[in-house]
Amino acid sequence: MTALILVVDDVPANVKLLEAKLVGEYYDVITAKDGFEAITQAKKHKPDLILLDVMMPGMDGFTACRKLKEDIEVSHIPVVMVTALNEISDRVNGLEAGADDFITKPINDTALFARVRSLVRIKVLLDELRLREKTGLQMGVLGENENIFASDVSGSHVLVIDDDVVQANRIEETLKENYRVTLVTEVEHAKEEVAKHAPTLDLVIVSTQLMDSDGLRLASQIKNFEELRHVPIVMMVDEDDTPLMLKGLELGINDYLIVPVDTNEMKARVKTQIRRKKYQEALKESYQASVSMAITDQLTGLYNRHYLNAHLQNMVNQAMANRKPLSAMMLDLDHFKSVNDTYGHDVGDEVLVQLSLLIASSTRSADTAARHGGEEFIVLMPETDVVAAYEISERMRTKIEAYPFAISHADKIIHKTISIGFATLKLDGDSAHDLLKRADVALYDAKNSGRNKVLPSLEQIAASQSPSGRMVASGGSRSHPPEDTGF
Repeated sequence: MTALILVVDDVPANVKLLEAKLVGEYYDVITAKDGFEAITQAKKHKPDLILLDVMMPGMDGFTACRKLKEDIEVSHIPVVMVTALNEISDRVNGLEAGADDFITKPINDTALFARVRSLVRIKVLLDELRLREKTGLQMGVLGENENIFASDVSGSHVLVIDDDVVQANRIEETLKENYRVTLVTEVEHAKEEVAKHAPTLDLVIVSTQLMDSDGLRLASQIKNFEELRHVPIVMMVDEDDTPLMLKGLELGINDYLIVPVDTNEMKARVKTQIRRKKYQEALKESYQASVSMAITDQLTGLYNRHYLNAHLQNMVNQAMANRKPLSAMMLDLDHFKSVNDTYGHDVGDEVLVQLSLLIASSTRSADTAARHGGEEFIVLMPETDVVAAYEISERMRTKIEAYPFAISHADKIIHKTISIGFATLKLDGDSAHDLLKRADVALYDAKNSGRNKVLPSLEQIAASQSPSGRMVASGGSRSHPPEDTGF
């Protein structure tokens, strides 16, 4: 995943070294020589991550980080402090200033890129949520939000899994001053306890030093719980077990604590993670509560055409500014008129509702699915190039072809197929209208060339290759029940 990273250091040699490392991994880099310039660059370019040196003249890294986190415009951008200091008190000062993590000089490349990838993943989701909020503001159905990153998170629910009873009790005693704590020391019951408390959890802390269990595996399994997808998980790791810590970050674990746990550092890291979760929730709740009626399709619950047009323009602007790909998928249910003619419009509505659920379950959280009209739907896919768009479209086509659509009053099922056309934004001189137009033409070609297939826009076929070496139109076997023949 590409990203724009701001490197801040007053020593030119350090800047050049970090820049070379990051560019070598295909990240885009901008630089600043002090805290003042860092704030200016962050507000101007909105980077995906800030690598901020601590020891700088004029304004040190701690002060710069604090000012960044106090500014609602840039407070959501992850900050990693880069420092030669290795005292716990320095880490605590940085975390209390709002930093997300620390990297100690000399920099270990593996550790650096693990942290970068982990934090950029979070930033992508926050960007999409903020973009949706911006769309709501433009449509006049949302009000301005306060800076949630500076809000009080006392009373949040933290679950701790650790079979070292002494250590677990010490953690509980420290955290219960500000949080509601659930302690799990019998690890065999950990998953049941997590499932029971899932609706109210704000953070999970898991030891990777469990006696009879693989703590990292348990943490990754918890991360995959549907209800806990956006609940941060902090792992406790041994100071000398860097490979395990890096593996955890690669698996999507949000943060880590070094054992033996320093209580002040734990307080700071817990607060940072919960604040980020609350910020994400506030964006979602504000958006959903205030905008739902104005921007969603009444039948399917997906976004409506009015919202789609406004949001697409914002997505195009963002893709152009960041030089990142954006693809649009347009899909249409094949022979939908036959459903209405045979079973009635009520059944047609049932099929559309089921189809919309299939579409929603087949897209990522950063994607935008909308009903364009009738039986036609659109999915906008940020940071998705033409090859990835083809693969996603084909998976959706296959999934829908195999799905048994239920007809409630007739107690039977029917099978339907879809045709899909898609296009990818040209980053030079393209427009939202032209992007949808190309996807629409590709859909028209898919319908006219036999249906139940995926086609890219014609101008992209020659230039695009699938993983197998070429991009081709695809279609499934026509193994439908007799009553569906001819739909």
